Amino acid sequence: MVQIGDKVRFLNSTGGGIVKSFQGKDKVLVEDESGFDFPAFTSECVVVSKADDSFRVPSSPKAKQPVAAPPVSRPEPAAAKPVPVVETSGGERLNVFLAFLPVDTKAPTQGNYEAYFINESNYFLYFNYMNCTNNSWESRYNGMIEPHTKIFIEEFGKEDLNGLERVCVQLIAFKKDKPFALKNACSVELRIDTVKFYKVHCFRENDFFNEEALIYPVMVNDVPEKQMLVSAVELQEAMLRKKGEDRHPVKPPVSKPNETAKPVLEIDLHINQLLDNTSGMSNSEMLNYQLDKFHETMKANLGKKGQQIVFIHGKGEGVLRTAIEKELKTRYKSSCSFQDASFREYGYGATLVKIR
Repeated sequence: MVQIGDKVRFLNSTGGGIVKSFQGKDKVLVEDESGFDFPAFTSECVVVSKADDSFRVPSSPKAKQPVAAPPVSRPEPAAAKPVPVVETSGGERLNVFLAFLPVDTKAPTQGNYEAYFINESNYFLYFNYMNCTNNSWESRYNGMIEPHTKIFIEEFGKEDLNGLERVCVQLIAFKKDKPFALKNACSVELRIDTVKFYKVHCFRENDFFNEEALIYPVMVNDVPEKQMLVSAVELQEAMLRKKGEDRHPVKPPVSKPNETAKPVLEIDLHINQLLDNTSGMSNSEMLNYQLDKFHETMKANLGKKGQQIVFIHGKGEGVLRTAIEKELKTRYKSSCSFQDASFREYGYGATLVKIR
């Protein structure tokens, strides 16, 4: 059982520290070695060492105390070694997200919600998460997050949604004890569509949680998320132009049948979608089977100019994605182009191919 003063490490993410206080029945506040406080669920904390006697209150303060024995010198406990950061090749680019999950997964549009901050990079991040009300900004959470981790930042109710329509995240990226590429400090403002919190289908499967969630990208591949903001003057001018067009409507051109856009072809390369049973197959055999399906689809569509194909390969360790990109850069270099598919539709695990 977790107690105040216990030294703990986090079960589902890197890091840990000393338990400072309880926040409700199932949450505690943990102070790490840098002096930052992190809220965590008691179920996600593993006790590394119990609290010293100085944290415990005597059970009977009025009882007669025995004569104190001479102090015995004890060796200082060895300092916990920091967990080394496991870096990835794609982690050199900043990929940062905000996530919102319902507390009650069986009724996602009712009750409270939890907010998480996600760092999918090789960098430590100092960040400040805030919202705007009455043209003033208020910090809701600030601290540091380790590489390739996610942290809980707050729980809120439906009565707080109106204040979350306009939020901002400020970031400073760095590495500890090693050289790194300089990343510019940035401030990213986001518009949160609070109507989505009332629609069940808006909570979707994702690469970060077992539960369905609303995911908002803050930075993708070092590029801050940009949202189109229209001024009142531009909106008024557009409305006036629209009125002029309504007075003289133009007959829309008739599109020819051969100009009809081809539907996007989606190919799910997850092995459990291709085979009912993979028992007895090695990892290399499963990878070859997935690549065979990729080549089969490409050869069947090479003559269809303008055809778009989304290969859903998942995030995983990036082995299948790397193999697909290698084939596209060599064998199919002259016949197609490719890019990451839409994050909002497919998550961070799909590639869009366009046949030339």
